[in-house]
Amino acid sequence: QVQLVESGGGLVQAGGSLRLSCTVSGSGFRLNAMGWYRQAPGKQRELVATITSGGTINYAASVKGRFTISSDNAKNTVYLQMDSLKPEDTAVYYCTSDRVVAGTTFRSWGQGSQVTVSS
Repeated sequence: QVQLVESGGGLVQAGGSLRLSCTVSGSGFRLNAMGWYRQAPGKQRELVATITSGGTINYAASVKGRFTISSDNAKNTVYLQMDSLKPEDTAVYYCTSDRVVAGTTFRSWGQGSQVTVSS
């Protein structure tokens, strides 16, 4: 059983910062990548950032230069440092983990963290 537990969402004024964390618990797997997606009201879920176990990072253009993804592989934890937040960053943020079991990759999702940026 794999479980992703997120923390760190909240309400912040425009220009402020928040840090999200997500820890994957369980055993018998190897994590290939972790990441963050977000979904704003009335919009589709979109990629925010991903990081592989080898350290390759990918950002959505809308957050590049403002958000920083990092991970602690020993703790199976991924972080998202969000700076210079804008009202349009308001969304529910979901962490993901891609784990490999017997050669097959499975994706799991966190419960979601609300991030609200006021203008």
